[in-house]
Amino acid sequence: MNRFYFNADNMYGNVIRIEGNDVNHIKNVLRMKSGEHIVCCDGFCNDYYCVISEIASDYVMASVEEKVKSRGELNTKIYLFQALPKLDKMDFIIQKAVELGVYEIIPVITKRCVAKITDKNKRDKKIARWSMIAESAAKQCGRGIIPGISQPMAFEEAVRYAESLEYNLFPYENAQGMQHSKQCIEEAAGSASVGIFIGPEGGYEETEVIKAKDEGFNIISLGSRILRTETAGMTVLSILMFFCQK
Repeated sequence: MNRFYFNADNMYGNVIRIEGNDVNHIKNVLRMKSGEHIVCCDGFCNDYYCVISEIASDYVMASVEEKVKSRGELNTKIYLFQALPKLDKMDFIIQKAVELGVYEIIPVITKRCVAKITDKNKRDKKIARWSMIAESAAKQCGRGIIPGISQPMAFEEAVRYAESLEYNLFPYENAQGMQHSKQCIEEAAGSASVGIFIGPEGGYEETEVIKAKDEGFNIISLGSRILRTETAGMTVLSILMFFCQK
């Protein structure tokens, strides 16, 4: 069943008003008609099974038949601190991270990042695009929320942001001891909030690793192979998703 997100302010009793780009999608892409069924989500883990009651030029009205709790969320809120990669890799990372259950994605500018977003207009356009990708992925996989995309942060700022989280994982290619890594993953899965720090194509500089250690982050290994930046985050998220699944 097709899924759409709506502003909670647009719910009037047992009727939901859908606005924005979804109206065109319902009318002209899906060519839906009154009487057809859809799922509306308020972005706060509430799903409303509805029947379309009216299709106008700039809105769609849907009558609620049943309200249920969304089943697409994990027990743990996972924050992905992703160093900005080259080209359009971030698009792929966001899409797959949302599918795997991430709660928020924080683009991070580390010392070895090749990609830079210094122009404000370009940065705003990037974030708008990434937010659209996150929403589309959330619809596709039945998420109860639309994961947030934050403004890009410098590494030091991202570390401060992560200090409020219960547990932080810091994969590093020179880390040793898979048993320690497995233990950290299991501990992280039992936490209310977890940060995952993923470095850029060139890896972290030693000073950044030392900073993470000093802040009490858990330095872990992902095995004997060096993974690409777009693979490392998906690896940790996949493992955590398995352990955090309701």
